[in-house]
Amino acid sequence: TEIDWKAYMQEVEGFANGTLDYTQLKGDTGPLVYPAGFVYIFLGLYHATGRGSDIRLAQYLFAALYLLNLLLVFRIYCRTNKVPPYVFFFMCCASYRIHSIFVLRLFNDPVAMAILFLAINLFLEEHWSWGCLLFSLAVSVKMNILLFAPGLLFLLLQRFGLVGCIPKLCICALLQVVLGLPFLLVNPVGYLTRSFDLGRQFQFKWTVNWRFLPEEVFQNRAFHAMLLLAHLAGLGLFALRRWHSSKDSILTLLKDPAKRKPPSPPLTVNDILWQASHVCPLNASAQIVFILFSSNFLGVCCSRSLHYQFYVWYFHTLPYLLWCIPTTKLAHMPKVLLLGVIELCWNTYPSTVCSSLSLHICHGLILLQLWYGTAPTPVSHTPTPSRKRTATSKKAQ
Repeated sequence: TEIDWKAYMQEVEGFANGTLDYTQLKGDTGPLVYPAGFVYIFLGLYHATGRGSDIRLAQYLFAALYLLNLLLVFRIYCRTNKVPPYVFFFMCCASYRIHSIFVLRLFNDPVAMAILFLAINLFLEEHWSWGCLLFSLAVSVKMNILLFAPGLLFLLLQRFGLVGCIPKLCICALLQVVLGLPFLLVNPVGYLTRSFDLGRQFQFKWTVNWRFLPEEVFQNRAFHAMLLLAHLAGLGLFALRRWHSSKDSILTLLKDPAKRKPPSPPLTVNDILWQASHVCPLNASAQIVFILFSSNFLGVCCSRSLHYQFYVWYFHTLPYLLWCIPTTKLAHMPKVLLLGVIELCWNTYPSTVCSSLSLHICHGLILLQLWYGTAPTPVSHTPTPSRKRTATSKKAQ
């Protein structure tokens, strides 16, 4: 369990010794492939743990990070009020793999996710500038946070319009420049190609989600292009049909919010009752969380490869994705079962054809539920008045 921690320490040790050429920062597992934020955070851990030698202290620090991460996730869930309380037990106690990622393996993935959840908490408090700053910081630790970026861009356009969201995007970009500046001044091409390498090849032996494919297909560039197209198509469909709740064109998001058409008239009681029984009634906080979590989930479903530490990318979002839709009493158990099957797939080592296929089936079921369970309310829905209502009306007259 020390392999990745030692490699991290070797990578940041070069920076501690004055090396600013990113291509020269390496460890036993290969060259450094994370942005500059990772270097600064793990350099702090390097010094706090006696140059990485006190692994027990590092585990204590990551255990504290784990508790902080849970606190941030619980706060998000409490704001949305969608998930039944007993589900929190599964997030705390029922995942051996998540405990391993945090405390046994000491990966950088949970560091990035904890910062991301802090950013989402700030978004929920309407502190968008600070939230964008922390979002960019999370990206600088590991690039998987970019899977949330399409959802964040949609939210920024929705709230500020095109002109209003530009300063927020500048905050994200400026932090990346500031963090990477020492390396950009020495070898800008080396820094950018190493830390933001989107074309990196993954090893077939570590894949969790594509084990059922032949290795030559897994490594084929055409297969990667197909996954990218599927990802973009999924984002486009969700943006048009599930994230965008207005009846106007999605291009209205580019306008200043003050110049957009006034909101539609309030729903009638019958429309509200129909919506409550057929779709996900999203309040402001729930809408933010739904857009960000579904954006990330679409990216996970279309990933070229998922390694075991990548489970933390979406583990804490799964309960929300499953329970954000109105659920009957009989439907709770299948959702818990779905969580259990996903956990089993991630705990199967090495992955098998059965485990990887099962993982895709579970992902597909969640996507179908999100698509059909969050369908927009019909424009007009006027049920036939019941006899009881007619009788009441006559009595009132």
